[in-house]
Amino acid sequence: MSAAPATPRPVTLVPADGVGPEVTEATVRILEAAAVPIRWERVETGRDALARSGTPLPAEAIASIRRNRLALKARITAPIGAAFENPNVTLRKVLDLYANVRPVRSFPGHPSRHPDLDLVIVRENTEGEYAGLEHQVVPGVVESIKVTSARACTRIARFAFALAAREQRRKVTAVHKANIMKRADGLFLECCRAVAAEYPAIEYQELIVDNTCMQLVMNPYQFDVLMTQNFYGDLISDLCAGLVGGLGVVPGVNVGDEIAVYEAIHGDAPELAGKNRANPMTLLVSALFMLRQIGLAAYAERITAATTAVLERKTHTTQDLGGTATTSGMADAIITALR
Repeated sequence: MSAAPATPRPVTLVPADGVGPEVTEATVRILEAAAVPIRWERVETGRDALARSGTPLPAEAIASIRRNRLALKARITAPIGAAFENPNVTLRKVLDLYANVRPVRSFPGHPSRHPDLDLVIVRENTEGEYAGLEHQVVPGVVESIKVTSARACTRIARFAFALAAREQRRKVTAVHKANIMKRADGLFLECCRAVAAEYPAIEYQELIVDNTCMQLVMNPYQFDVLMTQNFYGDLISDLCAGLVGGLGVVPGVNVGDEIAVYEAIHGDAPELAGKNRANPMTLLVSALFMLRQIGLAAYAERITAATTAVLERKTHTTQDLGGTATTSGMADAIITALR
C-alpha cells in the first residue's frame, strides 16, 4: 500500500437517524482500523437536529458539506406529517446534487443470483415527480406535478455518457415512458438523443420503463449504463440491488459539479434502531466506493478483502446475511480480519 497522504482528507459525516448512528460507528471503526487517512467532521441532522434547532437539515450541516465537498451519510428522517420536504431530497436540491449513481455488482463472498453482473444506474436527482409540487384541486382530488426541463435532461445525459466513456462501457439505455407522457418524457428523449450523437462509439438504446423492469429480471446482462429520470431511477435502482443481494451490498452517491455525498441506500429502519442488529455493510459499501473515487483504492481493496473473509465464514455476519452477529460484532470480525 502506498504511503498515506501527509494531511488526512476531511469528510463530513452524517450519522442521521434510525440505524444510521450504529452503522456509521461500525463503518468509522473499520476505516480507522485500516488507517484510512480521513478526518471526520460530524454533523447533526434529522430528529435530533429538529428537536434542537427546529429543522432536520441545519445550516451548519449544509455548510460542512459545502466546505469539505465530500460527505458520508446515513438516512435522514423527519416525523411523518411534519411540514418539511424529505430532508434527503432537500439536501440534493440545495447542493444541486443532480446525479445519483449506483454501481450494481455482487460483493465478493456474498451469494448472488447474478455473480458477474456489472451495470451502473445514473438517475436524474432534482426534478420529475419528486419536484414536490402538489396541491388539492378540489376536496378529494390532488394534483402532483411532474417537472421536466431540457437543462436537467441534457445535464444527466452528458453525465451518463461521460461516465460510460470514462469507464469504457459499451452501451447507454435511456429509460422512459414517452408512449404515455409524450411531452415530458419526449423532451427527455430529445435531449438524450442529442447527447448520444456526440458519442458515436457508445451504443444508444431507448426502452420503456415497464419493459426495462421485465428485461432486467429476465436478463440483466444485456444492460450496461441505465440512464433515467428521477422516479423511474428510484424504482429501478432497488430492483437492480435485489439482483445482487439487496440494498445492503450496493453503494450509492449523489453527485454535483463539485460535491459528492456517498450514502447508505436503505431507509432508516426504525424497527432495528438501537438494537445493534443492522447490517453495517449498508454504509460500509458506500464508504468503500468513496475511497476508490478519491484515490484511496488500496485501502478499499484491503477492507473489501477482510469483509469478504467474514462473509464467506458467515458466522460473524448479521442475521440478514445468514449469521448471528450484532452490528458491532460484525465490525469487530472485519477489524480482526484486517489485522
